[in-house]
Amino acid sequence: MAMVMIATALAYGVFFTERLAFGLDVARTYLNPFLEWYYVLLVTVLLFFMVWLGMGRYKNVRLGGDYEQPEFTYFSWISMLFAAGTGVGILFWAVAQPILQFQENPFIDEGMSPDAARVAMRLSYFHWGLNGWAIFSFVAIVLAYFAYRRQLPLTIRSGLEPVLGKRNHGFLGDLVDLLAVFGTVFGIATTLGLGVQQMNAGLNAVFGLPTSTTLQVIITAIIMSVATLSVVSGVKRGVRLLSEANFWLSITVVLFLLVFGPTQYLIAITIESAGDYIQNLMSMTFHTNATIDDDWQAEWTVFFWGWWLAWSPFVGMFIARVSRGRTFREFVMGVLLVPTIINIIWIGLFGGTALYHELFGIGGIVQAVDEEVATALFATINAMGMGIVGTGVSAALVVLIATYLITSANAGTLVINTILSGGDPDPPTAHRIIWGAVLGLLTAVLLLAGGLETLQSAVIMAALPFSVIVILMMVGLLKALNRERYAARTGERAEAPREPWADLGDAGTGPTPVSSDERYKNN
Repeated sequence: MAMVMIATALAYGVFFTERLAFGLDVARTYLNPFLEWYYVLLVTVLLFFMVWLGMGRYKNVRLGGDYEQPEFTYFSWISMLFAAGTGVGILFWAVAQPILQFQENPFIDEGMSPDAARVAMRLSYFHWGLNGWAIFSFVAIVLAYFAYRRQLPLTIRSGLEPVLGKRNHGFLGDLVDLLAVFGTVFGIATTLGLGVQQMNAGLNAVFGLPTSTTLQVIITAIIMSVATLSVVSGVKRGVRLLSEANFWLSITVVLFLLVFGPTQYLIAITIESAGDYIQNLMSMTFHTNATIDDDWQAEWTVFFWGWWLAWSPFVGMFIARVSRGRTFREFVMGVLLVPTIINIIWIGLFGGTALYHELFGIGGIVQAVDEEVATALFATINAMGMGIVGTGVSAALVVLIATYLITSANAGTLVINTILSGGDPDPPTAHRIIWGAVLGLLTAVLLLAGGLETLQSAVIMAALPFSVIVILMMVGLLKALNRERYAARTGERAEAPREPWADLGDAGTGPTPVSSDERYKNN
């Protein structure tokens, strides 16, 4: 069924390309007033829910047995979830978003000013910070909990077991997984499309290759071929090694900007705008554009929350796959906080470099971004005026984009096959190859249908049905956690929570402490 739906979308896109773009644009325009508050409310609830899971009474629940230890080292775990979760997207937007917000946004009176630079950074942090990672971490913790704690298949439908009961194994369960696959495919295709556009811009900057849809389709085919070969080798070898390689390459590029860029300004703007982000987090989280008559909320927050939601089955499944053995507290600290800090540093250095050269240097980045958003990163390197060294850095960035694209593509292919194979973490090789080809074809169709605007509209529409599944998953997890009501760390002794007046009839005797193993066995 999933293959039929995606094949239908592909055929429609191939033969009615312009009609597909027009239909997506009309649907997005019609739904924007609803999504401007619905996505905001949903993401806000998820953020508070994840904070509660990491700090509340269930913080010591382990994603697995009481004595299980994590499968991967902390460094490998962090590098894999970061590469899969934000690698391609943040490379595309780390410069483009601050520069676009720098020119105009509803929270400043005057664009292109020092104050506008600080607000632009704050808004970029917001769309890549805690709120977005709350979506990923929620889906991931639900999948990991039911798979490793309750021994259910590693599929989206498992999170709805307490809600649907026996119906979860029939048509309703199939529909849940189908919607998850549908959202995942379009979320990955959007990410790949953005990355391919940026890679094309890099090849133009380094080698003078033309910027064209034809070249982008060729790049997509090459990337998906390499990604499919990588995913066939499995998570531990293929994905892990690629994730760690591009993590180290990312650190190298970041250190280059810090050392050879405007170091004092970069440190200062990152710290100042991070404080501004923390100070305004609640107001931004609840902002719905109710009193402002413009398209900013729809073009930015609705797009980003829709993108995170559509991508969450893929990233959530992948994070769950590599997070076995972590406690809720460890999981929330790792998946919610660490990537947010990394993103703040990343955007602070990349976006800060671009803003510095616009405010105090030769400029030209704003003009380049207005002409073609995908050129933002390479226009910034060019503005640094480092000659052949800058060309070398641009070449390294092209390699970095390619490795992030491959990592995202092979992880996404693995996740789609895992869902469709009923939770099998090692799906058949033939299925991986087929879905790798499907992802590549869909990405090419969306690029041909209109580029960035069509990619954004497609992912927002794909996310909407899955958002209903997310709400049901929250209900399912709360019901399941009733069996974890004591949830002490292994080796500790605890007593059942009780009202102070419950044992008044038994003066001098209190409840008998129960070990965590006994509690888990009894539940």
